[in-house]
Amino acid sequence: MIQTKTTLSVDERELYERQIFDLRQLLEVSKSLSSTLDYNVLIESILYAVMGQFNVLRAGLFARKGLDTPWFSLHRNYKGFETAHGVEYSVSDDHPAMRLFLRQYGCYSLADIKARLGSLDGLEALSVLGPDLVVPLKSKGAINGILVIGERIEGLGEFTAQEREYLVDIAVMAAIAINNAFLFEMTTTDMLTRLKMKHYFWTILAEKMDLARRSGGKLSVLMLDIDHFKIFNDTHGHQFGDVVLKSVARTLQKMVRNQDVAARFGGEEFCVILPDADSAIAFGIAERVRQAIAATRLQQQDAEVSVTISIGVAAFDPERDLTARQLVERSDKALYASKAGGRDRSTVAD
Repeated sequence: MIQTKTTLSVDERELYERQIFDLRQLLEVSKSLSSTLDYNVLIESILYAVMGQFNVLRAGLFARKGLDTPWFSLHRNYKGFETAHGVEYSVSDDHPAMRLFLRQYGCYSLADIKARLGSLDGLEALSVLGPDLVVPLKSKGAINGILVIGERIEGLGEFTAQEREYLVDIAVMAAIAINNAFLFEMTTTDMLTRLKMKHYFWTILAEKMDLARRSGGKLSVLMLDIDHFKIFNDTHGHQFGDVVLKSVARTLQKMVRNQDVAARFGGEEFCVILPDADSAIAFGIAERVRQAIAATRLQQQDAEVSVTISIGVAAFDPERDLTARQLVERSDKALYASKAGGRDRSTVAD
């Protein structure tokens, strides 16, 4: 048998070494993106992965805010871009650009998109940011996000064809991860209120208690109940009762912090997990939620209807709260103390 030895040129060796390095980096990115199903954490991971891998100063992700939202919104999902306060940066999911992205998947400049569509009408939210590249996220035959990437660190020059291909690989993995996160969201979200379900609440509370017990950190729980909810159903009908539930849930979600977990506990009762919050911080959040809900007016035929809630607050005590149920029971007792005290108030468990 005759053996031949192939000698690679310096350029070929560098090319193969670069490809091996990219594959290893791609594996690390894949591990990072598949390590969480939390939608907000996932988006942060995608942005940091892109900025780190390609040495760019700005990156953003237009993503859906909810399961049935027909818009991709930038919201807070960006790093480095300057945005105007109070402006909603959104792109419709039925814009002709989505059909273009499905037909010809890859990286685009704004000039590329304009050349293919004839204009950037409806894409003002993208163009005003002035990104160097626009990369759609495609999974299951649909676009589920739009990645925008700004300029690279000075001296690195424009993206090469190989780097664009590598960026598309990351976009594919990001799209799959987002799709998985949405599937998880569907199985853990109450469809009426868009809050987390009770079983998810119990799982996360147990995890947060274990973390607080090991780290010595703070943790609190809120239990909330709509006052006189039966009257809304009896007087205005169950459809209006659903309106009240959705209104309270929207306000609750808006008033709590990003790291908090709000859930529908059952019927007209809600609960919130507050990591890194002692009883004083938790009481402040409870009062902010209570006052915001009391200030909301719902239109029912020719009348305005106001809604109030009662809240119980309990801070995690590792000596007393050996299980998640014990912590919830203490916050539930505080809730009933609020009810007994006249409703529309917050009470801290002793």
